[in-house]
Amino acid sequence: MSLRVVAIDGAAGSGKSTLARGLARRLGLPYVNTGIMYRALTLEAIERGTAVDDGEGLAALMSNLRFDLGHGEPPELEVEGSPPRPDLEGPDVEAHVSEVAAHPQVRSLMRAAQRALGIEGGVVEGRDIGSVVFPDAPVKLYLVAHPADRIERRAQERDASADRVGASLETRDRRDARVNPFEPPAGAVVIDTTDLDIDGTLEAALEVVARVAPELIP
Repeated sequence: MSLRVVAIDGAAGSGKSTLARGLARRLGLPYVNTGIMYRALTLEAIERGTAVDDGEGLAALMSNLRFDLGHGEPPELEVEGSPPRPDLEGPDVEAHVSEVAAHPQVRSLMRAAQRALGIEGGVVEGRDIGSVVFPDAPVKLYLVAHPADRIERRAQERDASADRVGASLETRDRRDARVNPFEPPAGAVVIDTTDLDIDGTLEAALEVVARVAPELIP
């Protein structure tokens, strides 16, 4: 069976989630936001008092977390049988998620769970999706955007000030870059979303899909 996966990588605020959800709907594929998985583990660690520098403890928590796909259109990630909680986007999680994601044993377990979620097809977004999680994905997209646009999008998503979001993104970028550098995976098509709205980004992505993997177009 040929792999029916669209892998979307890029930095926070580049438009990955909005594109991935829209693309999944247009292609009739599940949508997997891998960032939610790391956030769910981070929140679990905070609530259970597990230190974010305790890789083994975090891996033990991860082994007991259940991730599934729901039954919506498109099917989306569920945590412990329920849609993601709003507090996964809260400041406590935001402050520590990059530290949690930096542990090799955590990333190994996450990658296995992510492959299981997308193996029968999906639009999978996050970091290192096209390079490590699904290196054989027929479609790999890498989103970039001007820093000011990333900050503005993130501020709107979080209903927060641009100054606060900008400082948070700068810290997040530094931490993320230590785990996996901001580089497109081999074979990825780069889409600059700076001057594209939601529809324009989606159309640009669909053009890539139609060109490199027309079998994914319904």
